[in-house]
Order: sequence, then C-alpha cells, then structure tokens
Amino acid sequence: MQAPALDLLSPHRRRALVFPLALVMAVALILISELAFWRSTGSMDKLGTMAVARLDIQQVLRRMIDAETGQRGYLLSARKAYLEPYREASQDVQRALAALKHYYEGNKPAAAPMLQLETMAQRRLSELDLIIELFDQGKEEAWRNILLTDIGKEQMQALRDAAQELLALETVKVEAGRKDVYDTLLFNRIGVALTTLISLLALFLYLRQSAALQAQRAALQRAVQAERDQLEIEVGRRTGELTELTRHLFTAREDERSRLARELHDELGALLTTAKLDAARIKARLGQGSPEASERLQHLNETLNLGIALKRRITEDLRPSSLSNLGLVAALEILAQEFAQSSGLDLHCELQAVALNASAELTVFRLVQEALTNIAKYAQAAQVHIRLAPQQQEVLVEVRDDGVGFDTAQATRSAHGLLGMRFRVVADGGRLTVTSVQGEGTCISALLPQSQA
Repeated sequence: MQAPALDLLSPHRRRALVFPLALVMAVALILISELAFWRSTGSMDKLGTMAVARLDIQQVLRRMIDAETGQRGYLLSARKAYLEPYREASQDVQRALAALKHYYEGNKPAAAPMLQLETMAQRRLSELDLIIELFDQGKEEAWRNILLTDIGKEQMQALRDAAQELLALETVKVEAGRKDVYDTLLFNRIGVALTTLISLLALFLYLRQSAALQAQRAALQRAVQAERDQLEIEVGRRTGELTELTRHLFTAREDERSRLARELHDELGALLTTAKLDAARIKARLGQGSPEASERLQHLNETLNLGIALKRRITEDLRPSSLSNLGLVAALEILAQEFAQSSGLDLHCELQAVALNASAELTVFRLVQEALTNIAKYAQAAQVHIRLAPQQQEVLVEVRDDGVGFDTAQATRSAHGLLGMRFRVVADGGRLTVTSVQGEGTCISALLPQSQA
C-alpha cells in the first residue's frame, strides 16, 4: 500500500510547477500586451504629430497661393473685399510657420529646408505687401514692374522646393513610424502566439498529470477496495468462526451443566435419599428410648432435607427440568413466579406459544434469567414486564423494567452479561437490542428465527 502513496507524490510535485508556470505566462502575456499598447500608442501619437506637420507644410503652400489670389483680385478690381482673404491667408501662413518652427526645433536634418521655407514665405509675403502698398499709393508703374519680374516666381519655386524637402523628410518619418507600428504589432502577435503555445503546453501537461494522478488515485482506490474486500471477507470468516466457537462454547457449557445436573440428581440425590432412609430406620428402631439420639436424628433428617432442596435448586439452575418437561412458556412462568417471590417486584407476563428449537428455547430461557438477575442487582425497578410472542417469521422475547436505566454507550457492571446474551442470541441466528434511558428503565429484546419443524 505504500508504493501507490509514494507514486502519488510525484504528480503532486510536478503539478505544483504548473501553476507558477501558468502565472508566469499570464504575467508575460500582460507585459507583452501592455508594452505593445504603449509602443503603438506612442507611434500613433508621433504619426498624428507628423500628419499635423504635413498639413501645416501644405497649409503654407496653399495659403500662399490664396494670398497671391487675393492680391491679384484686389489689384484687378481695386475692391477692398479681396484684401480680407489675403490677410486671412497671410495670418494662416504665419501660424503654420510658427507651428512648423516649433515642431522642427532641434531637428538638424530639417533645419535648412525649414529656414528656407520660412525665409521664402516671409519674402513672398513682404513682396505682396509691398505691391499692395504701391498700388494704394497710386504708383502703378512701380508695382507693375515688381509684379512682372520673375522674383515672385523664383521665391514660390524655392518655397515649393523647401516644402517638398520637408514633406520628403516627413514621409521618411511616417514610414519609420508605420514600420515601428508594424514591428510592434508583429512583436505582440509573436509574443501572444508564443505565450498561447506555452499556455497550451502547460495546460496539456496539467491535464496529462491530472489524468495520471486520477489513474493512480483510481488504482489506489481499487487497491484499497480490494484490501477492504479482503478484510471484509476475513472479518466475515473470523466472525463466522467466532460465532461457531461461541455456539460451541455455549453448547459445551450447557452440555456440561446437563451432565453435572444429571450427576447431582442421580448420584448425590441417591446418596441423600439413602442417608435419609437410613436415618428413618435408625429412628424407628430407637423409638423413645433415647431422647437425645432422637433429637440428633431429627436434626440429621432436617439437614438431609435441606441438602436435597439445595441439590434440587442447583440442578434446576444448571438445567431447568421444567424447560425439558413442561416447555418454554411453563418454564418462563415458573421462573417469573420464583423471581417475583424472591424479589418482591410486580411482574407481568405476556407469554404465547412459539415454535423454537431446543437450543433457541434454552437461549430464550437463559436470556430472561440473565435479564431478571441484572434487574434484581442493578435496576432498582418496581415493575417488570416479560413478553414472548411470534412476530412474522421470528420470535420476539422482551424483558422491560422501569428502573434507573443506564447509558448504553458506557461500560457497566452488567456489560459482560449483556455481551454474553448478545453472543448467545447471534449464535442461534438472532439479534439482540438493548434500549435504555437513564431514569426511564431498560428494555432488552431479541428476535430469533422460528423453527420450521
């Protein structure tokens, strides 16, 4: 039985490693997920900032064109309404340039194109302002000369070149950001896949170890059940042997009692009867001649009568002749009458004729005899009830009193007598029940199988 128990320890030790491994995998999965989240969030924030910068660059180009359009409209129509779009476009260009300057601050690769973009934009806006100022002053030839030169065209081309260079740098950064996002997602994907595979492996190991543990537990249970069955068989065999031995001992004791009762009845009875007859003949021959001798013979005769009565009482205790000659009911009635006379208790009998073999009748008689003896010694009862009646295929015998009772869970002075009753009843195929409550009396009942004869 020790080997399976030792085998059980190994799966327990292995299974103890599964839970820490599962915990590590869960923590790793959380870390991978959080790391990927924060990296992706940072990359997306950067991409958003890059998108804003690209919009600002395109805003400079677009609003510069809007400024030129507003200026041309004003020059052609001389309407002040065209100056409002021009001023708005100029303000937007200034805001976009300020945002780009702040964005590219500390960025060495973008420093030169940013400076060129800002310079060309400022120059172009200054030129537009100058032309509008000359137009307002009425210096038509001056603003026309400036307008017809290629300076504005060159400035716009330089502005576009600087914007394209900055857009190219942003495109590179966007591609790098996208690659970083893709790498982060790939890392997250690989990490989750690996963690999932490891978790599945851990689950597989756990299930396999659980199955092995379950198999070992089932084997252990089968071994324990087999040993329990073997023990039950052994207990049943030993119980049968003890029951048979008990039956044999009780039978041997009753046989010995019967033999001793016969010897007392035959041998001792004959001797006592012969002595009594001899004493009677001696007394008849002496007559009244010797009063002292007659008195001695009278005392001897009384002593012989007491001896014969003692012999009869011992013989009846050893083997009740009333049971053999008159039957169980009559023997119990005689026993009850003698007990009532000797104890002074109020005794009630409810006795019916039953079918029992000789051994079971003797068991019932001894049970009632032992119960009455215990009542006289310990019960302190006032009333006793004896019942003998058939009950279906069994015979019920019951002795009940209203005495002090006792705790059946604790050993008492009459425990050996009750144990003897129980073994005797079981040896005859019956069962004994003892019910007692302290202060409410005791009931001893037995059920014995009826005789089929």
